[in-house]
Amino acid sequence: MLKKITFLVVFFAFFLLIAGCKKDVLPKPSSYLRLDYPEAEYIGFKGNCPFEFDVNSKAVVKEDAGCGYSITYPKMKATIYLTYKPVRNDVNKLLRDAQKLTYEHVIKADDILEQPFVNPDKKVYGMFYEVDGNAATNSQFYATDSIKHFVTGSVYFYAKPNFDSIMPAASYIKNDMQRLMETLKWK
Repeated sequence: MLKKITFLVVFFAFFLLIAGCKKDVLPKPSSYLRLDYPEAEYIGFKGNCPFEFDVNSKAVVKEDAGCGYSITYPKMKATIYLTYKPVRNDVNKLLRDAQKLTYEHVIKADDILEQPFVNPDKKVYGMFYEVDGNAATNSQFYATDSIKHFVTGSVYFYAKPNFDSIMPAASYIKNDMQRLMETLKWK
């Protein structure tokens, strides 16, 4: 009987030894949420303000006081704010204010890329800014005809700025803002 028990103990120990000798378990890498957005379809928007533009058909446009617009993306929890100001021999001041607003984000930004915009046919001149990093806004622009009209635009997300998390949505809306700026027409 002792031989049987010894045999069973040795067999059981050998079985545990063999069963426990597998490759080391490696943790799986963190996965990230994949965010796919539908291809943008643009429609012309004509409000009561002295300019018009193309807007994404998925966005909701609301006219604000003082001839501005809020273009909301409910699924992305983001809004593009457009502000209009008439030029009254103060275009240099308006330009400085728009640039100052962008460069206030330099504290949190990793980089600010400036892209000049010139459309002499429609008399639209401006600058598009891409702000990389954890800044409050990732895209801004201003556009003017230098004589009568001045428009600024910026996008804000309703979340703590974490560029890695909002990058897909920020990229999608950045393309919409560029399209808006490229299609801007004065009335």
